[in-house]
Amino acid sequence: MEKVVIFAFVGELPCFAHALLNGLDMQERGWDVKLVIEGAATRLIKELAEPDKPFASLYAKARKAGLIDGVCRACAKMMGTLAAAEEQGLPLLDDMHGHPSMAGYSEAGYRIITM
Repeated sequence: MEKVVIFAFVGELPCFAHALLNGLDMQERGWDVKLVIEGAATRLIKELAEPDKPFASLYAKARKAGLIDGVCRACAKMMGTLAAAEEQGLPLLDDMHGHPSMAGYSEAGYRIITM
């Protein structure tokens, strides 16, 4: 089985939507896929929780499918969306000086894709 973790860094909504789309596509093909929301992309989690925003339904689908493994705690704090992540029940990842560790995913057998 393919094991992939997508680290979504880019804070532009169309780029983040592609991370969601690809993650869901891989998951639908039977892959073990995780999405980590990192960097500037963390600022999108508050906006995407609003149902009338573009790509909000795609974000909701990804959340419901369990695709989102977590959000970078340090970046969410910096982008002002830490409370939004907590309200949405998204896991906060901070095992590497406040950020998620790519090495941890690699050691668990995941191929890392950055977007």
